[in-house]
Amino acid sequence: MVEIKALILAIDRDDDFGKKAGVEGPVVGREACIDAALKLSLADPEDSDANVVYAAVKLHDELKERGEFDEVEVALITGHPKVGVKSDVELARQLDEVLKGFPADGVIPVTDGAEDEQIFPIITSKVPIISSHRVVVKQSEGIETTYYILYRYTREILSDPEVAKVVLGIPGMILLLYGIARLIGVWYPNSVKIVSATITGTILLLTGGYFFTKGFRFNFRETLTKQFVFVISVAAGILIIVGGSINAYFRLEEYSRQLIGGYPGTQLLAILIYLNAIGAPLITGISTMIAGKIIQSYLRKDHHIWYQVSALLLMPALWITIDLTTRYAMAILTISNIDVFAKLIAAIIDVAVAILVGVYMRGKVRGWMSVEAGTSTRGV
Repeated sequence: MVEIKALILAIDRDDDFGKKAGVEGPVVGREACIDAALKLSLADPEDSDANVVYAAVKLHDELKERGEFDEVEVALITGHPKVGVKSDVELARQLDEVLKGFPADGVIPVTDGAEDEQIFPIITSKVPIISSHRVVVKQSEGIETTYYILYRYTREILSDPEVAKVVLGIPGMILLLYGIARLIGVWYPNSVKIVSATITGTILLLTGGYFFTKGFRFNFRETLTKQFVFVISVAAGILIIVGGSINAYFRLEEYSRQLIGGYPGTQLLAILIYLNAIGAPLITGISTMIAGKIIQSYLRKDHHIWYQVSALLLMPALWITIDLTTRYAMAILTISNIDVFAKLIAAIIDVAVAILVGVYMRGKVRGWMSVEAGTSTRGV
C-alpha cells in the first residue's frame, strides 16, 4: 500500500451538471457524486459527463477495495458554460475547496475527452497527478475529440483577423461576386459572358494581389504612409513607361524608316526596332522612380541615398547599352564604327562618374539615421 491520499477527480469543464441538472460544484463523496450523476442522467440520458462520474466512483471503489492507497476520495468539479478562462478559473476555485476538505497527495483525473484534459496544467500546479483515466462511451471518444479539434481551430480562425481573411474572407468574396454575376445574368441575359469574364478577372486580380502582397510581405497602407513620395514616383514612372510603350507601338513604322529606311521584313526585326524605340521612355520611367526614392531618402535621412544616386547616374549608360545592342543586333552598325566607339566611351565615363559620386556621398552621409534601424549609424 502506498501511504498517500488519492483524490479521484471527475471533471465537467462546460458545467453540464449545472446547466441541465442544477448541480453545483464541487461535489465531494461517493454518495453525493452518484446522486449528481443520477440527476444528470435523468435530465439528459445522452450526456457522457454522467458516465464520467460513474467511472470515477467505480475507480474509487476499486482502489479502496484493493487498498493501494492510504485514503481514497472521489469528487466532481464543474466549470462554466463559457469554456475558456472563466471555466478554468471556476475549476481552480472548486479544486482548492476540495483540497481544503481532503488534502490529497495526488490526483487521478477522470475525463471523457480532450477538452476536459486541457485543465491538467491547472491541477498539477496545485497537486501532482498520479495517473489519468479517460472514459470511452462507445462511439463518443473519437467524436468528441474530433469535435473539440474542429471547435478549437474554428474559434482560432474566427478570432485571428489575418487567418479569417484567407479562410473566410476570400471564399466569401468569391461567392459574393459570383452571386452578383448570377443576378445580373438573370436581369440582363445578353450580358452573361461579359459579366462572367469581368467577375472572374476581378476575383483573380484581388486574390492574386492579396497573395502577392502577403508573399512579399508588402503592406500597402504602411508603404503609402511611410514612403508617399516614392509611391507617387513609382506611379509616375509606370505611367511614363506604359505611355511610351504604347506610343512606340503606334509609331513603329516611323521608327523603322528612321533606323533601316523601310518596313521591317521579319517579326524579329520588328521586335528589335520596338525595343530600341522604348529605350527612352523605359529609362525615363525608371529614372523617375529612382529620383522619387532619392527624395524620400533625403527627407528621411536614409544613409542608403548614396547607392540610389549612383543608380540614377548609371541610367545614361543603360540607355546607351540598349541603343547599341539593338542596333548591333539589327546589323545596322559595327563595333568599329566611330559613333559606337564614342558612345562606349561615354558609357564608361558615366559608370566611372556614378562610382566616384557614390563613394564620395557614402562618406558624406555617415551618421545619418537609417529609417529601418531608427538609430544613428557610425558607418555604412
